[in-house]
Amino acid sequence: MTALLLTLFFVLLVAGAPVAVCLGLSAGTVIVTQGLPVSVLAQRGLNALDSSPLIAVPLFILAAALLNATGVTTHLFDLVRMVLGRIRGAVAQVSILVSLIFSGISGAALADIGALGKIQIDQMTRQGYRPEFAAGLTVAAATIGPIFPPSIPIIIYASVANVSAVQLLLAGIVPALLLTLFLMIQVAIIARVRSLPRDTIAAAPRDIARKTVISIPALLAPVLLIGGLMSGYFGPTEVAGVTVAYAAFIGVFIYRSLTWRGLIEALRDTTLATANILFVVSTAALFAWVLTLDQVPMKVSALLLRLTENPLILLLLVNILLLAVGMILESIAAILIIAPIIAPALTTAGVDPLQLGIVFVLNLMIGLLTPPVGMSLYMITIITKMPVTRVIAGVMPFFLPLLLSLLMVSAVPALSTWLPALLMK
Repeated sequence: MTALLLTLFFVLLVAGAPVAVCLGLSAGTVIVTQGLPVSVLAQRGLNALDSSPLIAVPLFILAAALLNATGVTTHLFDLVRMVLGRIRGAVAQVSILVSLIFSGISGAALADIGALGKIQIDQMTRQGYRPEFAAGLTVAAATIGPIFPPSIPIIIYASVANVSAVQLLLAGIVPALLLTLFLMIQVAIIARVRSLPRDTIAAAPRDIARKTVISIPALLAPVLLIGGLMSGYFGPTEVAGVTVAYAAFIGVFIYRSLTWRGLIEALRDTTLATANILFVVSTAALFAWVLTLDQVPMKVSALLLRLTENPLILLLLVNILLLAVGMILESIAAILIIAPIIAPALTTAGVDPLQLGIVFVLNLMIGLLTPPVGMSLYMITIITKMPVTRVIAGVMPFFLPLLLSLLMVSAVPALSTWLPALLMK
């Protein structure tokens, strides 16, 4: 059964079918050929969507779309440029910091690229940065988004692996800050070696103060979100709803830049993105159910535990597996398929579920930068109209901080577990 399922899946994938179609069609074919009830298709697909944490997904997408429609990204970019001043490579450092700030709103790498990509790349190329470097840094910095809360992949992982979504979101804060630090160190080294341009902006303290006041409502959005999670009064779904209301409020009453047209476009983009994600969730659940029916999770768990019971070695093996999976599978589909198979074995071996969740998501976010299915690469090529080979060349130097962050999060459980333990006492 499993051999037929995987064969059909990879044949469809090589043929160029969308991932959701590959998952659903291969699972549906196996169910029919094995004489199982066809009603299982609808039943398992709908059951996968009957999850309260998943309600947060469209809400966070809508919040990011509303804030982007108000021009928040431009205010944030200008403010950080003013604060950093005329250091060498300043605009590149600004791109990283703004990605961190905006990640506290969007929760998705592709959302960060869509909202910030053109602004970041235009600013860097205008000041003399090579287009390849600008594109590579933009896609590398976008990996911060799915690690820092709110994170759509983390919410989906939590729903699949039966882990507290609130604790897992909080577990991503320190790794995201670590990743930001490593990227900034890498840019500082490159700035020194290649003599990257200095920023041309010149701002008086009064200008910085004025821009800070303008940006405060936008800066408060991540504070509101994280504060709500830490307080224990809100779960991910409630925080998502509050964030949407806050985004609409500042767009209409404070910035006064959210128009009816902008609202309709935000709703349309949210509907399309949500439909794509939930279609993958539904078909991947069906695919995973067929694997479970053939006892694949139990067999894989037994195999891993026969190899070693050392948690660190198991995590390193999983890292290798997930980096390879990330090259061929879309991240959400990979979470839905692989997590139910891998998670039981590693938690049995003593790996903390929060650490495993962050390692899992970080691996797959790195996969967004690797061909042939690296969605971030293809999205940035659409924005820049640059051949994907040039984008890959620009990304290569930034694999070092990404992989170093992954190695540290894998080797040091406290990076993921310390903050949730401290805040959730």
